[in-house]
Amino acid sequence: MAPYYGPDESETIIQLERFFLAGDVACGVGYGIQLVLYYSCAIYLWKRRKQSPKSLFLLGYITVLVSVATVFVIVQARTVQLMYVDNRNYPGGPWPFFLATQNWAVNVLFDASLFVLTFLSDALMLWRCWVIWTSSGKLVAYLVTAFPAMTLLASFIMGTLWTLESSEPGLSFYSKLPLAFGTSYYSISLGVNIILTVLITGRLLVYRKQILESLPAEHAHGYISMLTIIVESAAIYSVCALLFLITYSVNNPANQVLLFISCAAQQIVSYLIIYRLADGRAWRTDTLYTCLEIQTPATFEES
Repeated sequence: MAPYYGPDESETIIQLERFFLAGDVACGVGYGIQLVLYYSCAIYLWKRRKQSPKSLFLLGYITVLVSVATVFVIVQARTVQLMYVDNRNYPGGPWPFFLATQNWAVNVLFDASLFVLTFLSDALMLWRCWVIWTSSGKLVAYLVTAFPAMTLLASFIMGTLWTLESSEPGLSFYSKLPLAFGTSYYSISLGVNIILTVLITGRLLVYRKQILESLPAEHAHGYISMLTIIVESAAIYSVCALLFLITYSVNNPANQVLLFISCAAQQIVSYLIIYRLADGRAWRTDTLYTCLEIQTPATFEES
């Protein structure tokens, strides 16, 4: 029998350390995809800056998004270095070291950047929901998005408390109070995304039916294809976030990988939406009328 050279730790701790390291790889892959999408979006938006002032706003938005994502990736890489290289002999191993140092600046930045990324993407989804529902009237759009907007505000407050509590000396993501705040925060944030996903998907399916009844499918494909609905509704992120929330709430080690996958998925969806906006293929406030050949101003600025 071969001698054992592994760490003197419980199987649960070892699994957490494995998944945390795997999460770092997922984080890097997701960041690489985001950089490519950022470049593509930035080129399109810069070319349209004279046609629409909103292009510069969206360019600023994705620049903030990629900047915060860069901070997130850097602090994640630094955290892995501190855990597995600089302090490999910490009593109990890398994972106990990670939990014991949540008040260090690098880990505070980790929590804060993750929170900011999630909030920025949630805000984009809220705006897209409003734009899509505006085809039914602005008053209807405001009424429909009122509850998601209040829920988003609640998630911001809960996320702030989660970030602050997780960075207190002696506490971590998995301490009792931060875990309660974290579960509540992700539950509310996921709730916002599910509500917005349902609202966007439902409305686009209704529009899809109306457009297909009036136009040949090939003419309306860019606006009402199933792929369009999946991208516009951020359904992929909602699925990933739900899987993370389930594993996080029950302390399953797989949550370490799913955290980074769901974070990357959320940012990637945001870039895909903005890419469609920059390319002129995303749903605008006047898209339904344009497709149905109703005379109405069709401008990028109204998107």
